[in-house]
Amino acid sequence: MPNKLQNETSPYLLQHQYNPVEWYPWGEEALAKARSENKLIIVSIGYSACHWCHVMERESFENNDIAAVMNQHFVSIKVDREERPDIDQLYMIAVQLMTNQGGWPLNCICLPDSRPIYGGTYFRPADWENVLQQLAKMWRETPDVAADYAQRLTNGIQQSEQLPVNRIPEAYTAGDLEAIVSPWKHLFDKREGGHTRVPKFPMPNNWLFLLRYGILADDPEIVEHVHFTLRKIASGGIYDHVGGGFARYSVDGRWHIPHFEKMLYDNAQLVSLYAEAWQQRPTDQYKRVVMETLEWVQREMTSPEGGFYCALDADSEGIEGKFYTFQQAEIERILGEDAELFIRYFGVTQAGNWEEEHANVLKIDIDADKMAQEAGFSAEEWNAYLAQGKQKLLDYRNKRVKPGLDNKQLASWNSLMIKAFLDAYRVFDVPEYLRRALDSAAFIRAYLSAKDGGILHQPAANGKTIPGFLDDYAFCIEAFQAIYEATFDETWAYEAKRLMEYVLTHFYDPQAAAFYYTSSLAEALIARKQEVMDNVIPSSTSGIVRALNRLGLIFDEQRYLDIASQALANVVPQMAAYGAAYSNWAIQLLEEVFGCYQVVMTGPDWHAFRIALDAKYIPNKLILGGTKGDLPLLAGRVGNTTRAYVCRDKTCSLPVENSEALLQLITQ
Repeated sequence: MPNKLQNETSPYLLQHQYNPVEWYPWGEEALAKARSENKLIIVSIGYSACHWCHVMERESFENNDIAAVMNQHFVSIKVDREERPDIDQLYMIAVQLMTNQGGWPLNCICLPDSRPIYGGTYFRPADWENVLQQLAKMWRETPDVAADYAQRLTNGIQQSEQLPVNRIPEAYTAGDLEAIVSPWKHLFDKREGGHTRVPKFPMPNNWLFLLRYGILADDPEIVEHVHFTLRKIASGGIYDHVGGGFARYSVDGRWHIPHFEKMLYDNAQLVSLYAEAWQQRPTDQYKRVVMETLEWVQREMTSPEGGFYCALDADSEGIEGKFYTFQQAEIERILGEDAELFIRYFGVTQAGNWEEEHANVLKIDIDADKMAQEAGFSAEEWNAYLAQGKQKLLDYRNKRVKPGLDNKQLASWNSLMIKAFLDAYRVFDVPEYLRRALDSAAFIRAYLSAKDGGILHQPAANGKTIPGFLDDYAFCIEAFQAIYEATFDETWAYEAKRLMEYVLTHFYDPQAAAFYYTSSLAEALIARKQEVMDNVIPSSTSGIVRALNRLGLIFDEQRYLDIASQALANVVPQMAAYGAAYSNWAIQLLEEVFGCYQVVMTGPDWHAFRIALDAKYIPNKLILGGTKGDLPLLAGRVGNTTRAYVCRDKTCSLPVENSEALLQLITQ
């Protein structure tokens, strides 16, 4: 018989509906049961593409004996971390405070009032059962000890990431940036790219900051390491050379063997990163990666309504990576006479290059495209050869049992992918990318609008709505502002401003000069948290501060700039100790030090100005204009003559009427 998860919409929760564990979704029914029966709570958190979540389910949650212990002594709650990141955030901090590490699956044992007392990640079956028996005994015999520990741990959760309100300096300097970057350089892996750590995560926002820093601060060593890293990532097995898209991380130190799950948020940010890197240093591999990844998104990750799905599982047929690997004999059979060069290019061997017998995870050497010259191909012929071979392998692979699709459509991740399509449109001038971005923005407005004027975290279903979190607003505002820059349709700029006003009303604490992750109208949990440190995704607070700065410049809104300045001043003292955890904040600091150009282009041929500007790498710019509009910087400047102005620090240049003169104003 199914348990209480049967009416949920999350694929992860539905995966557990037939477990013998009497799972509940997070909600008042489960919490009230724990209080009334005075039972400890198990909060078990994961997501559908998580390999070790599946392993723990098979080993423990489908085990009748372990399920009996859970059902007798505990109220068991399953949480999809992507659906309820607010809950995941609290219990992740708890486990990190207890164990100095975290990850998923995340399992926390809590008092009946939901305050945590014990936790960890993956447990082997015998260990899990032993832990449960001991905690059940402790709760029966010494509940006061558990209550005392729960209070101290909860205090730690409430205090984490709280920062003092600092004085805003008169000016930031290049020395402030150097203090962040100098120790960071010691973490660079000069042999394999990225950072000297295993496993290797792409961390796109890290490299976005470092690329911009390297150019603006004239640090060629940094620029070279960024490009070396990007070429290594795109060459390794972490990139799906057949179907496009990146896996979440590589388990080795060479970017070769991926943890095969594909997440929307990684791919969105990596598309933006590779598009920007191509803009700075045009490289065929970067363009190929962007276009193949966006093709994968459109083919496999886009809903009929225009939204984007969350993830593809790491496993298929119960085996991690089975869908993605090839034996040499398969490639020879599929490609025929074209197989030999293809096999050499992708490092395929008869014995295989992975742990599975004869299986190969495709990878290339970072200079592998030189084979084109050796084989007598032109660049166009080589790209056509690769595309044809990849398509044949993709058609073959698509006949296999596919990994599971997590079809949740989250506001935050959708917004990141909208921004990715817009970045690729701006750099490569592919009109289809703009159309896709506009379709997805229309999806957000149609399906993720809340009745009170806010946004939803995901579309309402089965009578359940989840209010948007701060990252939903931050990235949605950023996407809408980016649509404005791509189209000069002021509707999107004003919609971004309207959402920002909602954020300032419901998420901002003026006394603490801080943003909370949850709205003042949201469900009260054991703590109301701030999210300051950047991770694989920039933090919600750094995202909203970046958006505040941009909207402050677009609308000449000093209040926005003041709030953003104070938030940045609170964080800057933390940044030098661990720059990689503050990379999005560091991008804002870059603009404080080097300035941000506001480029105004008006008149019927403004698009020519935009194309010329986007052909140059100018990361610290914001563009406004069009043939009509009432934004402050457009006042008195919109007419029938095509002109451009460059503004900075509330001062604008005289107008120019050709692209060469415009670029000279910025690059002089």
